[in-house]
Amino acid sequence: MKKKKIKISDVVILAVLILSAIVCIFPIWNTVCISFSDRTAVNQGAVGFWPVNFTVAAYKSMMSDGLFWRSFGVSVMRVAVGTILNIVMCITMGYPLSKSPKQFKGKKMYIWFLIFTMLFNGGMVPTYILIKNLGLLNNFWSLILPTAVPVFNVILIMNFFKTVPAALEESAFLDGANPWQVMWKIYVPLSKPSIATVTLFSVVNHWNSFMDGKLYITDKAKMPLQTYIQSLSASVSVNDMTTLTAEQLNDKMSMSSLSFNSAKALVAIVPLLIIYPFLQKYFVKGIVIGAVKE
Repeated sequence: MKKKKIKISDVVILAVLILSAIVCIFPIWNTVCISFSDRTAVNQGAVGFWPVNFTVAAYKSMMSDGLFWRSFGVSVMRVAVGTILNIVMCITMGYPLSKSPKQFKGKKMYIWFLIFTMLFNGGMVPTYILIKNLGLLNNFWSLILPTAVPVFNVILIMNFFKTVPAALEESAFLDGANPWQVMWKIYVPLSKPSIATVTLFSVVNHWNSFMDGKLYITDKAKMPLQTYIQSLSASVSVNDMTTLTAEQLNDKMSMSSLSFNSAKALVAIVPLLIIYPFLQKYFVKGIVIGAVKE
């Protein structure tokens, strides 16, 4: 059997890919090491590939707090409710917009309206006033409703629906199906890659968002995880001196703000790392087909 010759170009490409992987992975690994290192080592910049003076003080400080787990539950609920609402709105808007102007009169007006909202918005202050006047301050729905219709995701779904053969829809209508049945029983099952992509976008957006929680939620018991974590600090206040136990105070004093922030970042990305592998196989196909415009 003739051996395949190794090309220099293949070696160069492999070397570049390995180097790129190291460049991407090292900051994450360094963050892990910093989160498990003590204050002195972190402040001296002595942490590299391995933790120095191993400690879990940063994680204990977060995990022992009941509000941490409460905010975690708020974020999980937000992701579940927000993502379902996003998907329903994207599908119900994308289906009629995927039709020709003859089938859906006024389509161009709706398309231009959607594009306008992608380029311009009301601004932070008017949005806050609106949320306040609706009585949604310190309300769970203030985290959901403002982003209920993600326009970019609607366009992805719309373009994917355009790739579904029109003959399938015509056959369903001849069999007595109505538009709702056609949409949910034909278009949705055939559009799993695009829907999975939109689902991933929605999950990441809801999980990572912290600014809306900072603006609309003042009660810590109702804050989403990212907002609560952002509000935490590794510094020891006078109040801590009287409320913390000796062990908790020692943990506070032994960790650096950088190690605490590193721990926060790692805790925040773990759920996404768990979810992504299940949706990754649909991601590329959904983006490529959904991004095609006719």
